[in-house]
Amino acid sequence: MNKEQKELFERYKETLGERLVFLGDKPEENAESTLKALWFLASGVPISAKLAFNKELPELNPEQMLILEKIVQKRLSNIPLSHITRRQNFLDIEFITDSRALIPREETEILGKKVLEIVDKISQKSDYVKVIDICCGCGNLGLAVANYNPKAQVQSSDLSEQAVELARENAGFLNLADRVQIKPGDLFEAFENDDHYNQTDVIICNPPYISSAKVQKMNSEISENEPQLAFDGGMLGTKIIQRLIREAPKFLKTSGWVAFEIGLGQGKFVYDLCIKSGLYTLVDCITDKENQIRVIVAQK
Repeated sequence: MNKEQKELFERYKETLGERLVFLGDKPEENAESTLKALWFLASGVPISAKLAFNKELPELNPEQMLILEKIVQKRLSNIPLSHITRRQNFLDIEFITDSRALIPREETEILGKKVLEIVDKISQKSDYVKVIDICCGCGNLGLAVANYNPKAQVQSSDLSEQAVELARENAGFLNLADRVQIKPGDLFEAFENDDHYNQTDVIICNPPYISSAKVQKMNSEISENEPQLAFDGGMLGTKIIQRLIREAPKFLKTSGWVAFEIGLGQGKFVYDLCIKSGLYTLVDCITDKENQIRVIVAQK
């Protein structure tokens, strides 16, 4: 970059830092990574904040400088960065993102990594691993499993037709459409047949788990731009989770696993639900860096 563009970068970075509230659930986003992602987008290269952060910036031509000014203003108007760039990084994979589904969060990588570990162990003894991804959103969890394990055969579903469209776009974008099928449906609705009963090795779910009352109080960057359906878990935040715990065993093989994300503070309650259901032989909790339970895994 020339001196003029370096000075412009610093001015924009200062403005973004002063005027934006960077959300805790997107730790990869700060003034510098945000501006770098926007800079690359202006140059014609859409990438996520995480990917942009360590890259050297290209020099922009006058037309691209005008584009940069417009998209910086767009971000300052509280439009999520990944809706502007249409990219979000999840488990080191770039996904297409927009307002049709929840933006993948880094915290969900805890679930993704645990599922990859389970799928890897099963694949060492089997020719293929059957995976169902419920509440798939943009498809990030199921597609990540298929991306990292060639033995994984993934079927995903979401209640939102728009989310299903986006997940299918991502399957094509990642060249995984041959191993990941995505269908519309409410929880297990798309799989209610003999082809799926007692046939699945792993069920993944990142369900809505925020209580209805808290959804109304979310930061406007989230509440005004991401679908409420992806967050609202009912009065206690566990409406979908309770259904998942009850219904998953019907689809799991003997010794099959269900793995799902939960909200902060829900760990003991949801763990106890799994135990009291009597449907699982093993229930385990996975914690985050702050030792908070964020993922439950249960074996049939």
